[in-house]
Amino acid sequence: MSYSFALPSLFLSRRFLFMLLFLLGGWAQQGLAQFRPHEELGELFRDVQLASVFPDSKTFPDCLPLSPPAQILQAYAQEKNKAGFDLKAFVLRHFSLPKERLTGFASNTSQSVEEHIRALWPVLTREPMEEQSSLIPLPHAYVVPGGRFREIYYWDSYFTMLGLQESNQVGLIQNMVDNFTYLINAIGHIPNGNRSYYVSRSQPPFYALMLRVLAQEKGPEILLKYAPALQKEYDFWMQGQETLSAGQPAHRRVVRLPDGSVLNRYWDDDPTPRPEAYKEDVEVARHSGRNPEEVYRDIRAAAESGWDFSSRWFLDQKTLETIRTTQLIPVDLNALLYHLEITLADMAQLQKNKTQERLYRNKAEKRKKALLAYCWNPTHQFFYDYDFTRQKTTDIPTLAGVTPLFFCLASKAQANAVAQRLQRDFLKTGGLPATLTHSGQQWDAPNGWAPLQWMSIQGLRAYKQHDLANTIADHWIKQNTEVYRLSGKLTEKYNVEKPGAEGGGGEYPNQDGFGWTNGVLLKLLQKQKD
Repeated sequence: MSYSFALPSLFLSRRFLFMLLFLLGGWAQQGLAQFRPHEELGELFRDVQLASVFPDSKTFPDCLPLSPPAQILQAYAQEKNKAGFDLKAFVLRHFSLPKERLTGFASNTSQSVEEHIRALWPVLTREPMEEQSSLIPLPHAYVVPGGRFREIYYWDSYFTMLGLQESNQVGLIQNMVDNFTYLINAIGHIPNGNRSYYVSRSQPPFYALMLRVLAQEKGPEILLKYAPALQKEYDFWMQGQETLSAGQPAHRRVVRLPDGSVLNRYWDDDPTPRPEAYKEDVEVARHSGRNPEEVYRDIRAAAESGWDFSSRWFLDQKTLETIRTTQLIPVDLNALLYHLEITLADMAQLQKNKTQERLYRNKAEKRKKALLAYCWNPTHQFFYDYDFTRQKTTDIPTLAGVTPLFFCLASKAQANAVAQRLQRDFLKTGGLPATLTHSGQQWDAPNGWAPLQWMSIQGLRAYKQHDLANTIADHWIKQNTEVYRLSGKLTEKYNVEKPGAEGGGGEYPNQDGFGWTNGVLLKLLQKQKD
C-alpha cells in the first residue's frame, strides 16, 4: 500500500518525520502522519469556522485541500485584506468538499424493515481508501453510521455489529474488529472516529464486547489473537494510575477515591475547541464566564462519552455552560471497564496463565465493589454518576443507570428497583428516553437512542424482568417501524414521547442511515421471532 500526504514541503522536517514514522509502522498519536486541518490551517481554519462558512461545522474539517496547506495559507495572507474578498469563494477554490457517496439507493417502504436494513448494509459500507484529508485510512472495509457521519465511530460500531451478526456478515464483523485493532496498535487507543481531529479522545470502550460478538461466530479461541490489543486499550484507560495520591486524586482518565479505590472518568488531553464544532464551543466558553480551557476539556470529555450533550453532565441540569464532565465518575464507563477486566481475565484463562487471570479478576472485583459503593444511591434506589469533587452521586436519573444490569453487576434487589424506576418514570409510547430532563440537548428527553434501548432490554432480561423488557422492545420496534413507513428512513434517534416522531435537538439535524439503529432493530426483531 502506498500513502500520500498533504505536505507543504519535504523541507518541513517535522511533517516529513511523521511520514517516515507512519510508513515504518511507528504511527504514534504524537506523530500522526495525517492532515490535521485545525493545526495546519491555523488562522484560516479559525476564520472559516467562526464565520460559519458552512452550515455544518463538520464540513470544513472534512474537506480535501487541493494544494499544500502552506501554499493555501500564503494565498490567504495575500488575499484576505483585499477589497471584496469572499471567504467562502476562497475556500471553494482551494478545497474540495467532502464527497457524498452516490449509490442510487432509494427506500421502498413496501419492503419490510428487515429487508430495508439488509439492503442498506452495502450502502453504509466503505472500502479502504486514502485521501489527503483528515480521514485516517483503515486497512479493511467498515460500516459508517450514515448522513454527516462519513467515517467509522467507535461505540456505534458495536451496535451495528449486532445487526451484521443477524445478517450473517461475519467477514465484515471481522474486518471492523481488525480495523479497531489496527487503530489501537497505530495510535495507542481507539479514537472517537477515524479522523485526525478525533485522535485526542476515545469513546465508550466497547472493543471487548466486539470481540465477544466475533467469538460467538468463530469460537472463544479467537480472543487470544486480540489479547495484546485489548491490553493496550486497558492501559490507555488506566494510564497514570500509579501517580494518584490523596493529594492528587485525578490524572487523565483515572480517579482515586477516598477509600483508595480507583475508578475512571472521561477526558481529553486537548483543552481547545473541537475542530468539528469550533464556533459552537467558542460561544459556549464565552457565555459560561469560566476558564475557556476548562470548558473545552469538559465539552471534549462529554464527546468522548458519546453523550454529547446531556443534562447528565450539567451542574444546573439545564445549560451546557455549566458542563462538568471531568468531575464525574460515569456509571456506564466503569461498568464497561469492569467487563474489559473480566475479558482480560478470560483471555488469561484461555492462555492458562493463572497469575494473570487472578490479577484481572481481582481488579474487576475491586471495580465492582467501588462502583456499587459510589454509584448506587440507596435512598433513591437507582444508579447514578458520582461527583468525586462533591463526594456524592449526581442524582440525575439517566439510562446510564441500567449498565450495571447489562453487565450483571447489580444485586437482584438493585435490579428490581431499577426496573421499577424504568417502568414508573422512563417508559413511553416509543421506548425509553435517555434522561427525564427536557433540555433541548439530543441526549435528553424526549429522545430515545438504540444503544440505550438495547442495554436496558438486555439488562432487564439478565435479571428475569422479561415483561418489562419485552414491552420496551415492542414500543421501540413500533416507533422505528412507524417512522420508516412514514419517511422511508431509519434515523439516529427518536422522540419516544410522540408516536411516529423522529428525534431532535442538539448541534445538528437528526441523521438517517443509521448504523446502530439498524443493528439493534434487526436484533430485536429476530428475538421477537425466537
